[in-house]
Amino acid sequence: MTFLWFLEGIRTPFFDQLMQFITYFGQELIIIAVICTFYWCADKRFAYLLGFTYFTAGLGVQALKITFRIPRPWILDPAFTAVDSALEGATGYSFPSGHTQSATCLFFPLSFYTSRLWAKFLCVLAFLMIGFSRMYLGCHTPKDVLVSMGLSLLVASVIRKFQTLLLDDARYLKPIAAFLTLLSLAAAVYSLLLLSSGTIEAKYAADCCKASGAGLGFAIGWYIERTKLNFDTRTGSIRTQILKLTAGLTAALLIKEGFSLIFGSSILAKMSEYFILVLWVIVIYPCLFQRIFTRKISTAK
Repeated sequence: MTFLWFLEGIRTPFFDQLMQFITYFGQELIIIAVICTFYWCADKRFAYLLGFTYFTAGLGVQALKITFRIPRPWILDPAFTAVDSALEGATGYSFPSGHTQSATCLFFPLSFYTSRLWAKFLCVLAFLMIGFSRMYLGCHTPKDVLVSMGLSLLVASVIRKFQTLLLDDARYLKPIAAFLTLLSLAAAVYSLLLLSSGTIEAKYAADCCKASGAGLGFAIGWYIERTKLNFDTRTGSIRTQILKLTAGLTAALLIKEGFSLIFGSSILAKMSEYFILVLWVIVIYPCLFQRIFTRKISTAK
């Protein structure tokens, strides 16, 4: 808390707004939008690399959250105050930092994807600054940020090292999909057991189950797409790519925001929402677009 007290002492309105802007780039909607852009329009293989990194590390972070159950800094020290604008996005337990995990899982792989030195520097600076913004805003301690960043860097490095096995070798599709499925289900069961014993509240179990639903959707969607669909990101024109991306993201946002209006916000509903959202991204929408695009080409001929 000493470092957070120091940061609180040097806050200014300008830097409050700047750090709030920076921290937005660690939100899940930004990460999902970037993955969708690569997956639907540019580089499906790299999008899978991002997906494996993001969803696997996310399961680890959520499991650690409900295991250690460390409160937010303003609960640890009631005299401490966070920046008001950051409170709405600071849900769940404090350790480890979810925003830092999301940012690291996106920008660290991107730093290897780009070949330009200045772009590599900006990618590394991005996840470091997002982690710092979480401390400046008062949402996380240095331990929350550093452990999350370390875990995410480890997961990203391992997945990058074994990317050929994960992304190119068809012999291991079933065991990899099965492992990620079991890992996702295990995280959900673990959170529900802690909930049933009264160890955690429903809102904390729901956060872990959302990550489980997303991981489950990714595992199943990845297997189906690789074995049945195998869609092509190329559509022939920039205009079509922009249309594809815009329509897909709009529908994904409707699923994200509208699912709870129809089915409520129970733990099962939130888990199902994220499961369907990821399936939409990986299988359902590519299948729909591929059929529509193929039909238009046939009609044009």
